[in-house]
Amino acid sequence: MMNQDQILRASQDDEMESLVLHDDGDNGSSGNLQQPQPKSPESPFNSFLDPPSYAEAIFTSFDSNGHDQTLEQTTRSGSESECMQISVSDPQEEQELTNSLVPGGSTYHTYLITTRTDKSEFGVRRRFREVVTLSERLSEAYRGYVIPVRPEKSSVERKVMQKEEFVEQRRVALEKYLRKLGSHPVIGKSEELRLFLEAQGKLQLVRSTDVASRMLDGAVRLPRQLFGSESVAVDLNDVAQPAKSGRDLLRIFKELKQSVTNDWSAAKPLVVEEDKEFMEKKDKLMEFEQQLSNVSQQAESLVKYQQDMGETMGELGLAFVKLTKFETEEAEFESQRVRAADMKNVATAAVKASRLYRELNTQTIKHLDKLHEYLGTMLAINNAFSDRSSALLTVQTLSSELASLHSRIEKLEVASSRIFGGDKSRMRKIEELKEAAKVTENAKICADREYERIKENNRSELERIDQERQSDFQSMLRGFVVNQAGYAEKMAAVWEKLAEETATYSRDSS
Repeated sequence: MMNQDQILRASQDDEMESLVLHDDGDNGSSGNLQQPQPKSPESPFNSFLDPPSYAEAIFTSFDSNGHDQTLEQTTRSGSESECMQISVSDPQEEQELTNSLVPGGSTYHTYLITTRTDKSEFGVRRRFREVVTLSERLSEAYRGYVIPVRPEKSSVERKVMQKEEFVEQRRVALEKYLRKLGSHPVIGKSEELRLFLEAQGKLQLVRSTDVASRMLDGAVRLPRQLFGSESVAVDLNDVAQPAKSGRDLLRIFKELKQSVTNDWSAAKPLVVEEDKEFMEKKDKLMEFEQQLSNVSQQAESLVKYQQDMGETMGELGLAFVKLTKFETEEAEFESQRVRAADMKNVATAAVKASRLYRELNTQTIKHLDKLHEYLGTMLAINNAFSDRSSALLTVQTLSSELASLHSRIEKLEVASSRIFGGDKSRMRKIEELKEAAKVTENAKICADREYERIKENNRSELERIDQERQSDFQSMLRGFVVNQAGYAEKMAAVWEKLAEETATYSRDSS
């Protein structure tokens, strides 16, 4: 049952609605603007990709030539003529096929992911765990690219929020994430994404081992590496991935030592970042992120101000409605009835202005939400830069290790040369060190190649994002300004009409 506040609010809305509907004197000052749908209290938003005051909406925009626009996104993959639309819908709860002793104790949700292209349409059901697998595989295979950040797997939100609200929030977040992947010029054409979107049944991507299992495996290997029963050289298959994602704890310790040496030692590393242009761009992007965060906060303040203005104007209109009703019921003279009619005109204007403010706020949200989207993009850019830093650290570590091996070999050869006939034990050690140096040299070559590949990926991605940012911000600013101007004209028309209706006051007083 509704409480008294809800009943009062419903009654107020009815009065405000009837006030406008029965105003036959209006010549369409509100134009063709549609009443925006109110934001549901359960409207989902991602923790870092959507600010709390921003929401999706359907609206008619001044910059859309009168046609309805929605936030549904069409992504382009491959050639310009090939369009791809991705939607996520129909969440279903399913039972986990485990040996759980508690009936119904382990459930999960799957989502219908529908992909439409110019030539075909197909759909698959996926659970969130498979999205995590896709994200991990993309991060491993496309290091250095600005890969959209996947939605977080938050167990806290799941416990705090209602199940339906949590599922809907995740559905919206997954849809945004997959659309961003599909619009990426490289990720959108990847085999990993194609399998995720098209392959029926269980996802055929090899899932990365979880962190706990990797650390346990590394802990088992570490004693064998330290006591010589297992090679300490970096595996060529692992060198192209960051140390933290592997099972080699010894490598993690070596790179940690190298990182500390880089920060605290006066000696310059054997390999350093020499791309000054990249470093300048990186510094500018970090400053841009700070400025972007500030603008996004101010945009939220503007949204709140317009929302408060619309609500206050609506309350003012309702207050005049009540005053009009009082004057009408208590009227004994014609002047009182005239005054009541004038108050009704003021109430009508206030209600219309309130609606225009709400619609303007919807437009403002639609355009300025691009600011917050770019904050999410900055997080992905930082991840791409981290790939570069990690690859450089691997090269530095291997370079230092290789230099150390050559130094040890040289010292042993000098010591062995002083003994007539040589020292067999030293000779064996020299051969072992030379073999280790050879393996390390090969690993360094692979690491150098991976580092250069990541650098090239960074370069191309920064160029792409710079071009997209210019286009996106121009579109955002144009839409924002045009709608502000358009709604200002609409509001001015409402008050100008009221001014004409009350012009007799100035004539009577003169």
